[in-house]
Amino acid sequence: MFVEAIKKVSLFTRPIHIISREYNSDFIIPGTATMFFVNELGVAITCKHVAQIIMKTDAVNNQYSKFKTEKLSLTNSNKYKRKLRELEKKYQYRKNITIQVKNLFVDCVDKLDSYEIALHPIYDLAIIRFKGYTKLSYTNHAVFLKDEEQIQQGRSLCRLGYPFPEFSNYKYNPEKDDIEWTAEGRHNTPRFPIDGIITRKISNKGETVGIELTTPGLKGQSGGPLFDTDGKIYGMQFITHHLHLGFDIKEEEIFEGSKKKKVSNHPFLHLGNCVHVNIIKSFLKDSNIKFYEE
Repeated sequence: MFVEAIKKVSLFTRPIHIISREYNSDFIIPGTATMFFVNELGVAITCKHVAQIIMKTDAVNNQYSKFKTEKLSLTNSNKYKRKLRELEKKYQYRKNITIQVKNLFVDCVDKLDSYEIALHPIYDLAIIRFKGYTKLSYTNHAVFLKDEEQIQQGRSLCRLGYPFPEFSNYKYNPEKDDIEWTAEGRHNTPRFPIDGIITRKISNKGETVGIELTTPGLKGQSGGPLFDTDGKIYGMQFITHHLHLGFDIKEEEIFEGSKKKKVSNHPFLHLGNCVHVNIIKSFLKDSNIKFYEE
């Protein structure tokens, strides 16, 4: 049903690759998010919560750089362990605290000089404007739905994103105590569509602000487009809500092979929520961003 639409939307939908590292660990955690371009001028949208990760990257990395410098000065101290604990307390570093983050905008522009990010004041929506490029690496752009009356309960729609971080072009550099992008390894990650039907419209103070679907938006699809069979954009995936179904099973006996086993289960229905197309268009208008609708 969505074969041609996915081909069309893929031309302007792109992954954001993210790698991070926690304190006292050299294990690199890969992650993904999604963005899509709204015009031919290097302007894309994604989720606010994704944009905030990007915006905090420099601060996170700069803080760890300062920590490393101070830690190096403790090397010859006869009270090294105590001094290190004091330094960790100063920087609030402990297990499971992120100390480094690196981001990569994949196949967006030929070279990235800088970018500007604008956050929506209320909703999980952000604009990214790329600057300093000479050539775009995406083709085509989003065309937004003009007639919101087409957003009706039961209509089938699809989302596209990059929920599975299969890229591997990164490493930990022990000499620099740093995480790095590399020329080796897999540079891409698979796009993944998921369809569903509209269940409800999401409202805020009488205004329709979102669209709920029968299927979840997968992790990494945040910022991905919601579209119909023509590739027309209805919204943007931003969160998945989990509704308790009430069909709980407690200590139920089942057979596993030839043995009895007691199991419990608390099922939930996972419903993807998307920012409504009208919210997106209004934000683009207010930001003087060119966009297309049909």
